[in-house]
Amino acid sequence: MKIQVEASHYNLGYDSKERFCSYWHQINEITKLNPQNVLEVGIGNGFVSEYLKKHGLNITTADVDKGLKPDIVASVLSLPISDNVFDVVVCYETLEHMPYENFSKALLELKRVSKKYVLISLPDVHKVWRYVIHIPRFKEIMKLIYKPRIKLPEHIFDGQHYWEIGKKGYALKKVSKDICACGFKISNTYRPFEITYHRFFVLEKV
Repeated sequence: MKIQVEASHYNLGYDSKERFCSYWHQINEITKLNPQNVLEVGIGNGFVSEYLKKHGLNITTADVDKGLKPDIVASVLSLPISDNVFDVVVCYETLEHMPYENFSKALLELKRVSKKYVLISLPDVHKVWRYVIHIPRFKEIMKLIYKPRIKLPEHIFDGQHYWEIGKKGYALKKVSKDICACGFKISNTYRPFEITYHRFFVLEKV
């Protein structure tokens, strides 16, 4: 199956203030693990990989679109890479660009080429209230509180996303269960305060 986002999608208007906040979290999750080498699958506009390369990190890129000039032209469903090669494998805002029935297959492929860690992010449409509490002489406390909802909305394919967390049939509980069924432990999952649409997962092979 060919999973591709046209290069023209990554134009000047693509990078909002919120998306740059997401880049910070993407980079931070990688660097916290202090890896010797990293594989990024689905490179988008290349910001994350170029930033990390500039700071000396050994990062290899893979994407199905050769127009994005990845190091490896390949689908996340079939990576021409040996088992257990990379300390960290990342796949940010990519897996929703394929039908959900391929989600587990993609996760297993990411797991296969990773020595231990896989980092992913997925769109999450659950509505939240954002609160910031200022306490003198202490750091700010930022809190997300979920808005109650009677039922999940239907997902309508928009030409890009086949599914999103928080839509009917794609509850967070189901997605998390399917991740664990692929042989992962979810070490952490969170939504950045600055861009709640992106949910991050830190996964460890078990």
